[in-house]
Amino acid sequence: MLSFLWNLASFVIALGILVAVHEWGHFWVARRCGVKVQRFSIGFGKALWRRTDKLGTEYVIAAIPLGGYVKMLDERVDDVKPEDLPHAFNRQHVLKRIAIIAAGPLTNFVFAIFALFLMYLIGVQSVKPMIGEIKPDSIASIAGVPSGAIIKKIGARETQDWQAVNLELMSYIGHDNMQITLSVPNSSLTQIKTLDLRTWGLDPDKESIIASLGLSMFRPPILNVIGLVAKNSAAEALELQVKDKILQVDGTPMANWEQIVSYIAQRPNTAIQIEVLRDERKVKLVGRVGTREDDGKVLGYLGVSPTLAPWPDGVLFTHQYGPLAAVEEATNKTWRLMTLSVEMLGKLVTGDVSVKNLSGPIAIAQGAGMSASSGLVYFLSFLALISVNLGIINLLPIPVLDGGHLLYYFIELLSGRPVPDSVQEIGFKIGGLLLLLFMSIAVINDITRL
Repeated sequence: MLSFLWNLASFVIALGILVAVHEWGHFWVARRCGVKVQRFSIGFGKALWRRTDKLGTEYVIAAIPLGGYVKMLDERVDDVKPEDLPHAFNRQHVLKRIAIIAAGPLTNFVFAIFALFLMYLIGVQSVKPMIGEIKPDSIASIAGVPSGAIIKKIGARETQDWQAVNLELMSYIGHDNMQITLSVPNSSLTQIKTLDLRTWGLDPDKESIIASLGLSMFRPPILNVIGLVAKNSAAEALELQVKDKILQVDGTPMANWEQIVSYIAQRPNTAIQIEVLRDERKVKLVGRVGTREDDGKVLGYLGVSPTLAPWPDGVLFTHQYGPLAAVEEATNKTWRLMTLSVEMLGKLVTGDVSVKNLSGPIAIAQGAGMSASSGLVYFLSFLALISVNLGIINLLPIPVLDGGHLLYYFIELLSGRPVPDSVQEIGFKIGGLLLLLFMSIAVINDITRL
């Protein structure tokens, strides 16, 4: 329940920020173009808070936090006083209307740059894409990709961390092959491997895009050394201590941490003898295994956490830059997110990417909660990603979206006359149905993943 509330709160905050940014873009340009803005609303439905400024714009925070809108004076919708006609949206030159509508998505892109700028300015800890185990007979194994190598490039694009690897792998969905450049440990040489993607069967519901190629992320091995002892636990009663290395349990040598966990889980509330190495001497401890419930089953439990082996030198690093370099990095990253989003939409149309990959509000809420739990810099990265996607989707030439309005206005700009209202109305109905269809698919996908 706490996880659900955290995800919901994170989702509302993220959506509120992104909607406010998008609608502020429309609002700011409309004001500069001389259009009277009647209402700036974050959310729909009953107003929870409202204020009116000296220019007559009403600012509202409403009860349903699933969007927002900017209501501009428009004689097609309202009765407009003669003296206010010059300030009506529909009376503006078509170039002004294009600027007002385009400002929302463009502001989303600018906000993404700003969010990533803050992230790089603060600094975010990252891991170089060092390859762990290679799955036998996989695409990576057949290509001869070695374990322990670091992925330097995918195609011509550099990959500083696993997030970059993920993004670039997505761009190769539907391709026949892919080249990766590798840096091999204890060698100054690089290797270039060509992966045959013709048999690449990607199902993101079953495994990650990295695992689907037979790759895994390197992680330091888990040691049999205790890193944490929980308060009031069976381990504390046994007098286990941090830095104790578990050697044997009931006379059985423990080869790894997984063996320890399995052995203890099978013996709830049972007397036990543990031999540990403490300060270079062996110590035997006697006590009783604790218990915990998991899916209705009673399992043995000690209340200890293990220690990880140290990362290899240089694999952990921090993405952190000065102000000017942070702007450059943020701009480049935003541009890559934009181009990749367009690529993925194209693959959705061609069928290279299944509609099963569409995600809706539930998946976004989970992502918001996870990123917020990880810290501010990860939440900023999440906001940037969603902001870019929101901007790209709004630019699609589908009536009811900003892109649909822009399509009508560009036709008007080229033909010299507006698209007939009857044609626009039909377009809005079709666009609304398409949007409802995609949202329904996304929500169904979210539910099936739960």
